[in-house]
Amino acid sequence: MDKILEAILNSSYPDHMKQGLVRRVIEASKQPMDSEQCWSMLELSTKLFLVGDTKFKRSVGKELLEVCGRYHQEAFEEFFNVHFLLSLLQEGYGSLGKRSLYVLDYIQLGLPFVLDRPSANDIFSLLRVEVLRKVCERPGVKQCVKISKLLTQYPQCIPTGKRQALFCQQLIRCIGQFRTVSGREEAIVDFLDHVIKVSSLLQKIWKAQVSSILPSLKELFTIISSTEEQEVPSIALASVVQYVPLELMDGILRNLTNDDSISNVQMMTAIDRMIEWVSWPLGKNIDKWIIALLKSLAAVKKFSILIEVTLSKIEKVFSKLLYPILREGALAILRYMLLSFQHSHEAFHLVLPHIPRMVASLIREDSNSAASCLEQLAELIHCMFFRFSGFPDLYEPVVEAIKALPIPNEDRIKHLLGQNAWTSQKNELASFYPRLASKSETGKIGLINLGNTCYMNSIIQALFMASDFRRSVLSLAENNSQPLMAKLQWLFAFLEHSQRPAISPENFLLASWPPWFTRGAQQDCSEYLKYLLDRLHEEERTGRRIYQKLKESTWISPADQRRSTNKTLVEKMFGGKITTKIRCLKCLKVSSREEAFTDLSLAFPPADKFVPIPNGTSVLPVEEMGPQSLRPSAEAATVVTDLPRRTGKHHASGENPSKMLPVETLRPEGQETSLPFRSERDMVGMKSDEDSVLSSWKQGCGTGASRSVPDLINYFLSPETLTAENRYHCENCASLQDAEKLAELTEGPHYLILTLLRFSFDLRAMRRKKILDNVSVPLVLKLPVLTPTQELSDPSPARSSGPAASCEGFASVVYDLCSVVVHSGVSSESGHYYCYARECEDAPVGSDPKNAPWKAPSEKPLDVAIQWYLFNDTRVSFSSFESVSNVTSFFPKDTAYLLFYRQRMTKPKNMGQDSAAEAGWVNGDLSSPNKELMEAIAKDNILYLQEQEKEARSRTAYISALPKSPLWWKDFEGDDDEDDSSGGCGHAAGGGGSSSFHGLVF
Repeated sequence: MDKILEAILNSSYPDHMKQGLVRRVIEASKQPMDSEQCWSMLELSTKLFLVGDTKFKRSVGKELLEVCGRYHQEAFEEFFNVHFLLSLLQEGYGSLGKRSLYVLDYIQLGLPFVLDRPSANDIFSLLRVEVLRKVCERPGVKQCVKISKLLTQYPQCIPTGKRQALFCQQLIRCIGQFRTVSGREEAIVDFLDHVIKVSSLLQKIWKAQVSSILPSLKELFTIISSTEEQEVPSIALASVVQYVPLELMDGILRNLTNDDSISNVQMMTAIDRMIEWVSWPLGKNIDKWIIALLKSLAAVKKFSILIEVTLSKIEKVFSKLLYPILREGALAILRYMLLSFQHSHEAFHLVLPHIPRMVASLIREDSNSAASCLEQLAELIHCMFFRFSGFPDLYEPVVEAIKALPIPNEDRIKHLLGQNAWTSQKNELASFYPRLASKSETGKIGLINLGNTCYMNSIIQALFMASDFRRSVLSLAENNSQPLMAKLQWLFAFLEHSQRPAISPENFLLASWPPWFTRGAQQDCSEYLKYLLDRLHEEERTGRRIYQKLKESTWISPADQRRSTNKTLVEKMFGGKITTKIRCLKCLKVSSREEAFTDLSLAFPPADKFVPIPNGTSVLPVEEMGPQSLRPSAEAATVVTDLPRRTGKHHASGENPSKMLPVETLRPEGQETSLPFRSERDMVGMKSDEDSVLSSWKQGCGTGASRSVPDLINYFLSPETLTAENRYHCENCASLQDAEKLAELTEGPHYLILTLLRFSFDLRAMRRKKILDNVSVPLVLKLPVLTPTQELSDPSPARSSGPAASCEGFASVVYDLCSVVVHSGVSSESGHYYCYARECEDAPVGSDPKNAPWKAPSEKPLDVAIQWYLFNDTRVSFSSFESVSNVTSFFPKDTAYLLFYRQRMTKPKNMGQDSAAEAGWVNGDLSSPNKELMEAIAKDNILYLQEQEKEARSRTAYISALPKSPLWWKDFEGDDDEDDSSGGCGHAAGGGGSSSFHGLVF
């Protein structure tokens, strides 16, 4: 019968005829046969199934084997014996070089017919050994699928005891070598199905025997942490992790992160490869394992690993948001990476440029998944804005992209940041602050934040960019009587000459620290500046007193005598004078007091407040001027000819106080716009004009619109009526009387510092709050200063001693904006400071203003001709006046707080050298930075270069040990702007090269 069947199969009959004849033979074989005939039929069925060259022959072999097993059980058991199966498993079947691939299928086909036979136990015992041997030989994915199907259907074949753990480990090794053979969609779907079947076997074993889980995971970690030169483990290993019970996760990872035998490179390599698993489309809980491992590393303070992994992989994770099937897991990992990476802006700034495109892609997708992702992404971005403020130029495109998305409240942001930080002890991360590879392209040097010291860094950079002050400090002769000034000189010298991208101001911080400041807490930069300038001023005065005592027994030259009575450097650079006059409204007697100041504190007027103007006065405004206004004027300070004149300074006279000049706005075309006010006295009988005045005020600054710096100065200089509980005690009347108080600037400082009083105490909430009003900052101011008229009409040092010399009038003194310190936040106790600054210089004396090197051509914007810089701790970047002007429009919590203006000089005078000469009086002649200081900088530059070389070598060694990762931006290239673009699970998913999941559409 076997001969007949074989002849039919090898005949040339048509297939339908063959099928009919074969059916008859198989039906006949169900009848009783002798053992020899049955044996022959079994041999033929085995041959057809294992080496049949057509699908039809293999199907006939399968059917014939089933008939023999069912109707001839004794003969089948005798044929299907242990020795035969062992030969099949070890030697294979068929000619050498053409061994059958269906041996495991054949065994699985025959096992049902011997389950209840005596030989079953021997067969299962054999298979338990042989399947272990098979997986140790690293079979391909298809053979592993056959083993999994066999063991899933017949659990009796699964190795037991120690061999079971070894089997699981070896099967994981096999999975780590799985590769796709094609990038076609059908092939990838088949590959995914095969991997699921193999990994499901592990799940079945682990459920039955929990003790085999830990050895399996140890083997998995050994595979993914290997740094040896070999093929990258397959991403299919992601399918293994999803079956590990989550309740075991904490214990497993705790043991892993506390294992001292695992090096940092091994751990980083393992995490890198786990993050690649995010691209596995069918993985579950992979994101939970990755996040839990990162948290475990944070718990044992392995911050260097966390930093390296985050910076190298965050862009890759971010790119996976493009794919809906990967989005949930990728977003969870991205969320943790960003919210935990709070010591530096580096991680956030890596993904920052790609956010607008990602947002646009998610909006185009228009799905529930995309909408949810957008909301969570926007919340994450706002958290980063809150944590890392001070980058308005970088953030503007992102703000524009997410402007339509919900904004979380501050409590929510603080909760998220507090919940996810690696550690609550900021000093633990002090050594991990951003490593800048090279000096900023601006040529400027940043300052390292030493723990909420941005308030100091911003002030130092603003002072450093005050070029006249900087030159004076750098030119000071060495002396021991001014230790704080000496430290400032060292700091300025390093900012000027160091090759480092950023330096630490720790020594200066320790020397200039106000004793009432709390270490590690945010402080008010204005308060710090006042304290610093006061310390520098008092130090120099003390040094002069010491000098005089040392010289009091010797003859002092007239030059030294003059020098000892000159102003200090702080007074010369930042000192001005203001006169406060109070006039009793009963007896009209005036008392005045002149005070020195280093900054003007400008309060915000109430929303409905307008500033009255003295009637009949000429208007000398503070001007806002366009680029053409930067041209140095032949008379930068001009006197108003029709001003009332007074003689001398009257401290207690019956004369009325001088009429006040308002601050005014100049439009770019040079058209002056007055913001007039009237004194209380001049407003008597003029109530009919009040409405027009109020209207003019509202048009000028508006109650609903943003205010300007001229508005605040006008308010500061406007008359104030002292009445009710604020009445003035008049000495002439010997009682409390209503009075009028007026402030006048009598000496304009070289550098005018304006502090906008944004912080006030809220009695209801019992805490300080911030005024978030937008204040426009003019590039150029004309400030009214009460100046002897003779000084302006005759700029020569020799002035007349006649009566005309004592005549006074208001002059418009021109000031150019130099620096703006911005506070980002809603409270003085929190937030962040950063500084915009530029170099302010006068045109060369005697040169034609039209040829001034810094003059902005009329066809170019001002900020192109005069470069602005943005100083944000260690980061220094190019910026523009447009950014300065618009920062609050884009970021409502980022508001100008301190303004530095420089007075334009009207006389041939080298301010820097003159100031330095007078400030360096202790050791006589003017000197350049001392030799010791320059040598220290040179040594530090050499040390920095050595550090760079060492870090480059160690970095190269580390990078070479890490697995090679595909370029992250490949994922973005798969998301074209066209509607018919296709996505994938990432190129190199599966570790199988660029074709692994390329082109697969989910």
